[in-house]
Amino acid sequence: MVSVLHNSPDGEESTVEPAAYWALPNQLIPDQGNRRPISQDSDGISLEAARESEPLTLEQHTALLARRRLLAEQGDDPEATRRHHARGKLTARERIEQLLDADSFTELDLFAQHRATGFGMERSHPSGDGVVTGFGTVDGRSVVVFAHDARVRGGALGETFAAKIHQVLDLAESIGAPVIGLNDGGGARIQEGVAALAGFGGLFARNVRLSGVVPQISVVLGSCAGGAVYSPALTDFIFMTRDTANMFITGPDVVRSVTGEDVSQAELGGAQVHAERTGVASFLADDEETCLDEVRYLLSFLPSNNNEAPPVVASSDDPDRRCPELLRIVPPNERTPYDIRAVIEEIVDDGEYLEVQAHWARNIVCVLARFDGRVVGIVGNQPMVLAGVLDIDASEKAARFVRMCDAYNIPLVTLVDVPGFLPGVDQEHNAIIRRGAKLLYAYCEATVPRIQVILRKAFGGAYIVMDSKSIGSDLSFAWPVNQTAVMGAEGAANIIFRKELAAADDPDQLRAELTKKYSDALLHPYAAAERGHVDDVIDPADTRRMIVRGLAFLRTKRHVQQIRKHPNEPL
Repeated sequence: MVSVLHNSPDGEESTVEPAAYWALPNQLIPDQGNRRPISQDSDGISLEAARESEPLTLEQHTALLARRRLLAEQGDDPEATRRHHARGKLTARERIEQLLDADSFTELDLFAQHRATGFGMERSHPSGDGVVTGFGTVDGRSVVVFAHDARVRGGALGETFAAKIHQVLDLAESIGAPVIGLNDGGGARIQEGVAALAGFGGLFARNVRLSGVVPQISVVLGSCAGGAVYSPALTDFIFMTRDTANMFITGPDVVRSVTGEDVSQAELGGAQVHAERTGVASFLADDEETCLDEVRYLLSFLPSNNNEAPPVVASSDDPDRRCPELLRIVPPNERTPYDIRAVIEEIVDDGEYLEVQAHWARNIVCVLARFDGRVVGIVGNQPMVLAGVLDIDASEKAARFVRMCDAYNIPLVTLVDVPGFLPGVDQEHNAIIRRGAKLLYAYCEATVPRIQVILRKAFGGAYIVMDSKSIGSDLSFAWPVNQTAVMGAEGAANIIFRKELAAADDPDQLRAELTKKYSDALLHPYAAAERGHVDDVIDPADTRRMIVRGLAFLRTKRHVQQIRKHPNEPL
C-alpha cells in the first residue's frame, strides 16, 4: 500500500492513504516548498525521491493513480460488500461484468464526487458517488450502462450521481446505442434536497427524449422507490429479480401510517406483483445472473437504434418448411382451447422465441422471434385463458408491444383467434372503451410490415382491432376453418330472427336451422375472401412459408408520414 507522510500544522508527521492524499489542501501537494516522503509500496516502487528536492516522478504518480483507482473500485467499506453478497446480490461492477462482453467495459467519471456540505455529507466523498457509468459491448455491439451501487448511501441519487447518468444517456443518443440501467437504490438523496430532485427530472426528460430512438432497458435488482420508479417506467423493458427486487412510490411504512394497511415490501411492490398483477415488469428472473443473461438475449432481438434493422442471424431452418403439426395443435372446434405458444413454436425459426410480459394478461401472447433469420414481433390471442378474449389488460399489453416493434423496425405478425371483447360492468367502468382503443391505435399507427393470420374465429370489433386489413394490415391469410363475422352464428340468428323465433311452435328447431343458414352464408373464410378482406385462404401447414414470403416481399415497404407535432393517442 502506498502511503504519504506530511507535516501536520502542529509539527507532527501523520500518514495519509492515497485517496486522502489527493484530497489534501493545495498547500500540502508536493511542490518546491513542501515535500512529503512516500513509503515504498508492495510493488517495490520506491517513492523516497519525495524526501529529496526532486518532484514526484511519472512512475510515482502512476503508482498513486493505480492505488486510488483500486480504492475507488473496491469501495472503502468491505463490510458493506460482505452484507451485499450475503443478500444474494452482486456489486455494481460485478453486475456490469456479468452483463457485458469480457473486458469490454470502459468506465467514465470514476473519480466524480458529490459537492454537498450539509447534514454530514461533508464527512465522506466516495469516488463515483454511488453509481458506475460507462460503455461496453454485448455480442460485439456497443451499449451504454449505468449501475447503482447500493453500498454507497443505499444507492440514493444525488446531483453528481444524476449528472453521471445524464452524460451516458446523452452519449447513447449521440452514437445510437442501447441503454441498460441496473437499478438498486432508495430514491432521492434527502441530504441534497432539490438538487437531487432536479437530477431525477433530467433523467426522466432524457428517458422520454430517447424513447423510440434507442432501446432502453431497466433492470431492477433491489430497491427502486419513490421518484426512482419513474425512470424504469419510461423505458422499453423492465426486468426484475424474484426475491430481491421491489418497486413502489410509497413504501410500506408510509402506507401503514397513512392508510393503516399492514403490507410487506414484497406484497406492495415485489417482482411477482409487478409481473403478474400490474404488468410493470416485462420479465421476471429467479436470480441476478439469469436476469442479466436474459438482458443479453433480449438485445439480440433489438436494433441498436431506430435507424437500423434488428440483427439478422443465419438460420438452418428451411424458410419453406411445411408445418403439418398445426393440424393437430389447433382443434377445428372453435370452442376447444389450445396453447397459441405451441403454434408459435411450430412456425418460427427453430421453435425459439422470447415472450414479453408472460405472466400478465395471459389471454394474449406477445413474443419476439425470427423467420428466416429476421426478427419479428408476434401477437396472438391465447384460447387457453379466457378463450383469448380482449380485455383491458390484454389490450394495453399488446398495444405497448406493437408500438415498441414499430418504433424499432420490427415487422408484426398477428395470429387471430378471438371471440370478441370481454363483456361486464367491471370492464366498462374501468374504461375498456378508452383503454381498448389503445391497441386499435397502435396497429393503425404502425408503419412496419404487418401480416395477419386468422386461425379459427374472429368476431366483432375484436377482429377489426387484431390488425385486420381494414386498419392497414399489409397481408391477411385465413385458415379454411376460420369464421369471421360480427358475432357467432347462434347469437346472430337470435338477433336477426328474434320475431320468427318468438312466434315459432318449436323455437329450438327453428333456431338450429337459422343458425346453420347464417353460418353457411357468412361464417366461412370465403365470404371474407370474396370481398377482399383476406388475401388468401391457406392450408395451415403452409402458414410458415406464407409468412416468410410475405415478410420478404414487404421488406422494402415505405410509408409517408403526415406532418404533425404528435398524435393524441388515448392514453
